[in-house]
Amino acid sequence: MTDHPSPALKTALAYHDAWTGKDFERAMTYIADDIICDAPAGRIEGAAAYRAFMGPFVQMLISAEMIAAFGDGETALIMYDTETVPVKHAPGAECVTVQDGKITYSRFLFDRTPFEAARQAAHPAPRQAPRQAAT
Repeated sequence: MTDHPSPALKTALAYHDAWTGKDFERAMTYIADDIICDAPAGRIEGAAAYRAFMGPFVQMLISAEMIAAFGDGETALIMYDTETVPVKHAPGAECVTVQDGKITYSRFLFDRTPFEAARQAAHPAPRQAPRQAAT
């Protein structure tokens, strides 16, 4: 990381600092109304849809540790590891485009596997009774 972040990196870091600090309303001030986010589950369009996508994650967040952050005038890349209620280590990365201090595009990457494993552990599939042979 740099001591003098670029304009895009300043915005990305301010956004990250807000949501990891559980100030989701402040975090949303860095999101453009017409944001487009490409995430593992698919494309998310608009601030309301982005809020619905990120809000539940922020609610279950315990902590976050920055791994790396880089940026230039319009693009920033941040990588971090988060601890959530269901998952101890949930690494993520966001490559964002920033215009006029707002994130207009986010390519959001995270490993869904630990969350799926936690979901399955919390709600195991019911065991089926053995089939009886036809007589």
